[in-house]
Formats: sequence, C-alpha cells, structure tokens
Amino acid sequence: MTRNSAIAARVAMASVGGALLLGVGGAAFADELQQSDGVEVLTTIEPLTGPGTLAMTVAASSTTLTEGVSDDTTQRQFFGALPSVTITDTRTTIPEGAAWAVVGQASDLVSTDGGGQPAISAGYLGWTPSVVDPGETYEVLPGDQVDTILDDGPNNVGLEGIAGPELLAMTLNDSATTQAVAGSWTANAGLFLKVPLNTPAGAYSSVLTLSLFE
Repeated sequence: MTRNSAIAARVAMASVGGALLLGVGGAAFADELQQSDGVEVLTTIEPLTGPGTLAMTVAASSTTLTEGVSDDTTQRQFFGALPSVTITDTRTTIPEGAAWAVVGQASDLVSTDGGGQPAISAGYLGWTPSVVDPGETYEVLPGDQVDTILDDGPNNVGLEGIAGPELLAMTLNDSATTQAVAGSWTANAGLFLKVPLNTPAGAYSSVLTLSLFE
C-alpha cells in the first residue's frame, strides 16, 4: 500500500467512526416521549421511643467582664453575663421524685498577658442567677445571689466554692408536674467582680465550671 493509500484508509476509518458517533447521538435526541408516570415517595418518622437524656448546653464558651461604676470608693467593679444555660429533658420516662440542679464554681483569675501579676481569688467573683425561660412549668427556681468576699452579708463567699459549688438553678424534688413533663429550661446569671483599688492592672482569666446533677 502506498503512503497516500494508507493516509486515505486512516481518514476513511475516522470518518466512519465519526458517523457512528453522530448516529447514536442523533437517535437518542430523536426519541419521542411515549409515556410517563410518577412514583409517590412515602416515609413515616415514628416518635422517639428511646430512653432520652437529661442534658445541659451552654450558649458560648467565654464571656467578658467590663469595668463599670463602683458604688464603693475603695473598690473597682466589673460586670458581665453568664452565657445562657439550657437544660433539655427528652426522656420518655422520668423517675418518680427526680430533680436536677445546675451548680457553678470558678477558678482563681490568673494573669494572661505575661505581666506576672498574682492571681485574684475567685472569692472576688459573684453572680445573680435568674431563670430566663421556665419552659412548660414554673417549678424551676434560680439559686441565691452569691456576693464577693468584699461584700457584707450571709452569702459573701464568692464563686471559689470553698463550701462547695454554688446553685444556678434547680427543680423541686416534690414537683410532680415538672418531672412528668419533659421540656426545656434556660437559666442565666449576672456576673460581677469586685477587687481592691490596689489590684495590679492587667488581663486576667478564670474558668467557671458548670455541672448538671440529678
């Protein structure tokens, strides 16, 4: 076979392949719709039948206290808010007489800017709990205000937890209505820090640990 004959043969093969490919495409687009039908898709989501859980979630992992006006000329005072704490009960069966409580305890405030300032006792940190959303019942109670060691009063122990963690919110042991209705409740607290005027300036950090008990 001469060179020209070989080239002509390859061109012919390519042309045949192209014709076949176009032919298939042409046949597919030329099909006419003969019939169509629909299929209804059904499903059923059954109610939860598991035991469910009693769980706590906190809206944020940090909060900042900013200085405000002090009502005592010998102190500096800082204010902020605890991120919302939500308790959710999804249990289908709640033990008779069950109750839950959320408590909190803070670590000392330590320097975070490398200035070497001595730690500030968590006794200078206090809170005022409140129930933001009582849920379907009103049998959820906030804890008492915890004042700082610079305050006067019977509960001026701060949040360092010397006598144990402090109460944020709780249900009542004899509250049958609350225990019979699974739901969600939200608590909060105003935070305040009071320190002496001679407290070294700098950035400080503390960890406020919240715990859910039943």
